[in-house]
Amino acid sequence: MYKLTADGKTMVGCNEDAWRTTSRIWFETAKNESEYGAAFTGSRKVGPNQFAPQSGMNTVGLTFSRLVSYFPKSDQKSDKKNITNEVSYLTEILHTCATVADVKRFIEQYDHSIFIGDVFIYIDSSGNYLVVEPYDLIEGSDQYYVLSNFCPSITTNDKARKLERYRNGEDLLTNHTPNASLDFCTAVSDTMHVCRSRNGDGTLLTSIWDTKEGLVNLYFYHSYDSTVQFDIADELAQGDHIINVASLFPTNPEFERLASFKTPFNTASLRVSLVILAGILTLLAFSFIVFSLRNRKTDSAYKNLIFISGLNVALTFYFFVLATNIGIYYFDAPFKHYSSSLISMSSYMPFLLLIITVPIFTYTIRFVRNAGAKAGIKSLLVANNLIYLLSIIAFAYWGLFNFWN
Repeated sequence: MYKLTADGKTMVGCNEDAWRTTSRIWFETAKNESEYGAAFTGSRKVGPNQFAPQSGMNTVGLTFSRLVSYFPKSDQKSDKKNITNEVSYLTEILHTCATVADVKRFIEQYDHSIFIGDVFIYIDSSGNYLVVEPYDLIEGSDQYYVLSNFCPSITTNDKARKLERYRNGEDLLTNHTPNASLDFCTAVSDTMHVCRSRNGDGTLLTSIWDTKEGLVNLYFYHSYDSTVQFDIADELAQGDHIINVASLFPTNPEFERLASFKTPFNTASLRVSLVILAGILTLLAFSFIVFSLRNRKTDSAYKNLIFISGLNVALTFYFFVLATNIGIYYFDAPFKHYSSSLISMSSYMPFLLLIITVPIFTYTIRFVRNAGAKAGIKSLLVANNLIYLLSIIAFAYWGLFNFWN
């Protein structure tokens, strides 16, 4: 995100980078005379027709943006109020505050460490801003300011510039005279957008907030050829309502591809299938070990079952990784986890399975033809191979072999 103050007004641009397909904009009226109406955008569903605010602005121009970030947990105790509902808390700030000074007084009442994985920024119509970290508040009034996925209190600018989207935005604002036109702000948002090589994933929604005129321009799925503009006061006059952002724009092939892409995180049957297959692989591994130990002295063909059992255990672990790490389906393959080398190493499992499939299938054919082998273990081995084949097909569909990207 960025803010810039020029030509007598402050503009705020926010890029939400996500692989969700449920982007929304909604409008909430003031509930009494002391409150302000506000508009919000977001895509993470937290309840029936309720979404977590990602950015927003109220009728006096107070704007905010929320970004994923990292801050080490602290054991320090706090006697401040606990935040029990993130949506109510975040919306109340815009409904009750007019300036960043108001926001600061509001936030200082609460233990903000619940947002250990987020950094927030609030900007008022005068151009003052407040960066809200889990344990720190940073105030500023620079003409322009850029923030990405980091906490400024623990991140040097040199380290921040390793993030391409941040570097692009900072360079554009540094090398040009900022102005408050929509064209200039669109150019800044465009240069900071993301479009990853897999599944077209990247910037889901761009919002540009005009704090003086009370306008917001939306750009959908990193396409900057068309925009939809809302006058917040006009929308609030219609009462509380929520709009599906995708319905506002022409068909976007990249977004349609994303929307039709099935993963265990958007298709419950796939998640259940992973659990079932993991359970079957574990049972097969146990059965192969038992059969192998019982027959190791009479038939050497059973010895290879120990290797297959180990492979089953590794594949079961990988199924667990697939069911708990959504980034695997969207970031480049092999997936590199930000903190777990074990998960990063497991991302080579599809390649290992693909390489050893032919030897295992060959072994299976010979084992089935072995007249001395028991029929029960033959059937289990064939079933095991079918799971391998099914896994390879799934891995190919999810793009887990596409290391060339």
